[in-house]
Amino acid sequence: MGVLNVTPDSFSDGGRWVDPEAAVTHGLRMVAEGADVVDVGGESTRPGADPVPVDEELRRVLPVIRALAAHVRVSIDTRKARVAEAALEAGATLVNDVSASLAPVAAAAGAGWVAIHMRGDPRTMQQAPAYDDVVAEVRAFLVERASSAGTPEVWIDPGIGFGKTLDHNLTLLAHLRELVATGYPVVVGTSRKAFLGRLTGDAPTTDRVEASVATAAWALSQGAAMVRVHDVAPTVRAARMLSGV
Repeated sequence: MGVLNVTPDSFSDGGRWVDPEAAVTHGLRMVAEGADVVDVGGESTRPGADPVPVDEELRRVLPVIRALAAHVRVSIDTRKARVAEAALEAGATLVNDVSASLAPVAAAAGAGWVAIHMRGDPRTMQQAPAYDDVVAEVRAFLVERASSAGTPEVWIDPGIGFGKTLDHNLTLLAHLRELVATGYPVVVGTSRKAFLGRLTGDAPTTDRVEASVATAAWALSQGAAMVRVHDVAPTVRAARMLSGV
């Protein structure tokens, strides 16, 4: 799943793809590099991000979705029902849902749905997140949401970086097989995230490619069905290596 943020303030590529033509060109580039899904988002969910009005989010994402939907499977990365509905009408077929609340929208359209675990919201999620057992709690939450979704296609995502400390993230990655064992296909998104910067000498986002690819490869080796990445080409090469050994 290739990340396509059409936002001015996303943590890694904010501002790069706000022009619809540039966004579509980048989306097609990711397809050529091997992306199976292009995930279009019009509202940043980085820690501390403020919400975006519905009309503005729609303005950002709909032209890009319409242009890409003929070439690749498109997912909409949103927390808003109205945006998800419009995106599905425009050609998206998957709702990538950090709120884990939009299953009814996906079900009504016969679309797929990704339930992501997040503690709090982007403005508050990194304010001292705490768990008694992060793996058990995330697993239970996702299974509860997935089992009642009513959609024809359900994925679960542990929400790396969404209301988790560095140790929480690493623990979830170490125990991905417990999520895979639920039977639901697992999506993992670690790409360029802050915890990778902390583990690599405070590397800026653009210098986290190797760490991103390494964690994506680890996730796939543990049974994850899809990884969400900014750097499609090197991740695809790593995935092909894994499939050959």
